[in-house]
Amino acid sequence: MPEIKSYWQNYINGAWVDGGAGRLAVDDPATGVALAEQALADQGDVNRAVEAARACHHSRALTAMRPVSRGRMVRAMGDYLLANIERIAYVLCRESGKPLWEARLEVEGAARYFEYYGNQAETIEGRSIPLGERYYDFTTYEPYGVSAHVIPWNYPLEMTARSLSAALTAGNACVVKTPELDPLTTAFIAEAAEHAGLPKGAVNVICGLGHDAGAALVAHSDVNQIVFTGSVPTGVSIACAAAKNVVPCVLELGGKSAAIAWPDADLDGLVSSVRWGIFFNAGQVCSAMSRLIVHEDIHDEVVERVADMARSISTGPGEERTDFGANMGAMISERQRDRAEAMCREAERQGARAVTGGRKLNRAGYFLEPTVFDRLTPDMSIAREEVFGPVLSILKFRTEQDALSIANGTDYGLVAGIFTRDIDRAMKAAARLRAGQIFVNEWYAGGVETPFGGYGKSGYGREKGREALWNYLQTKNIAIALNS
Repeated sequence: MPEIKSYWQNYINGAWVDGGAGRLAVDDPATGVALAEQALADQGDVNRAVEAARACHHSRALTAMRPVSRGRMVRAMGDYLLANIERIAYVLCRESGKPLWEARLEVEGAARYFEYYGNQAETIEGRSIPLGERYYDFTTYEPYGVSAHVIPWNYPLEMTARSLSAALTAGNACVVKTPELDPLTTAFIAEAAEHAGLPKGAVNVICGLGHDAGAALVAHSDVNQIVFTGSVPTGVSIACAAAKNVVPCVLELGGKSAAIAWPDADLDGLVSSVRWGIFFNAGQVCSAMSRLIVHEDIHDEVVERVADMARSISTGPGEERTDFGANMGAMISERQRDRAEAMCREAERQGARAVTGGRKLNRAGYFLEPTVFDRLTPDMSIAREEVFGPVLSILKFRTEQDALSIANGTDYGLVAGIFTRDIDRAMKAAARLRAGQIFVNEWYAGGVETPFGGYGKSGYGREKGREALWNYLQTKNIAIALNS
């Protein structure tokens, strides 16, 4: 296996630098033992990173070039990740706790974002507006300038790539604030920027504590646009800080997403979707299938089949799980694991039944059993609050209105799923589900090309697809009065 260096620096204005706040210990979630140290940024480092990005933008180093050239640089960043996939995936596996094969998928997913958005650079075009023969009027699109990216710990590489690739394609200079729990892998994004030949200051990568460096970044007067993925409380704080500077945000927040299964559903396909929907990345996914709403005619069979699948999942250190299959790694931290376990115990106190799982593993590391609950009512906390762990809540319904009321009965609205062979039923339900993306007969259907974002407290704005580019662009109108 590749060797993991003991100390990782931040990247500001094209240089690798130490942090003004010292060093941060990064643990291996599979063992609970320190893995490496990361340079920890303070507010001074944030100022230097923002100034570097601002200077890059004002130099027009990105915007003056032909879009195809900028797009090729963005694509080259993805090529670099793929060329170094084994080295990157191993670091990601060790710092995040996910299986090695899942880490490889994340590297591939990150590279795909750079490929997709790099290819979009030449498609950003304005339009002319007819105002009669005395005027020539047209629109152009310009980058905001300095784009700040606050990255979550569940997919540190892929979520960085998702927003950074679109921002760079649009011509913005960027400052990335990595997650404190698994910041190491994001250094490869900086390496990729160097490899691609991006100008100094175009990409700056810093790790700092949220209440210190993170707060300083989102409140900085020279930041022109912010993108954040994470919890609702933090998202609210960021939105408030941005509002004081009148800065636009994209917020991709939590979810308590539901799938509805009708009696005519393909149960093999449904169980497969549950496997990926709630146990991939140990359930630490904002768009996880955390609720399964099942018609009473098939409820008992679905509970039994899903529980059997959950029991078949092998849970242990990610570096030992190299091959694609029914296995799961650790959760990111002891605190996160203990919170999920406490929610399971509270669910049992409220009357829910743990069909399988619900307890931490009796071993080193931050492991929780793959867990399935039934005998739930929609008002129970486990059926309403985001666990962010490998915990599925199965609820029963009788009528379509019951199912839709349960599915729409939380403050969230990120994604939802429908499992039925009846396309009319699926389309009617999709129109009534309060969510930004609807999966029919396959959880996580779609791809980089499809827009993603939530309703309600799941946030606002859209990531992925061409829609995401408009997060990073401003419209300018130019009206010319022609001489008669």
